[in-house]
Amino acid sequence: MIVQTTIQRAAAAVAALMAATGIALSAYAAHAALDAEGARRIGGAALFLLVQGAAGSAMLPHASARGERGAILLQIAGCLLFSLSLIAKQWLGWPSTLAPAGGMTMIAGWLWLAALRLWR
Repeated sequence: MIVQTTIQRAAAAVAALMAATGIALSAYAAHAALDAEGARRIGGAALFLLVQGAAGSAMLPHASARGERGAILLQIAGCLLFSLSLIAKQWLGWPSTLAPAGGMTMIAGWLWLAALRLWR
């Protein structure tokens, strides 16, 4: 039996919503009248949301160690920061200056998880 915390359940739900949003944004990027730069931004956000959302949704229910949960939550947070920065740039004209921080946060989460899995 898998025992989950409220945070794990909530984060897994957010991750599943990220994946669903990634699919919707992929369709939008493919069918909307976007210029090449806009399609690249929205397509990039969609890709990261779909991959990180699916990964987080699949991994979180089985993350037993506090460190594993933290690494996965870091990945989810980084993905949201990265993707929302690109989406805000496209739709609101805001600068995407937070995207690199989101990318580095995702990388840090994956490296943390790799280290935990290596030393287990």
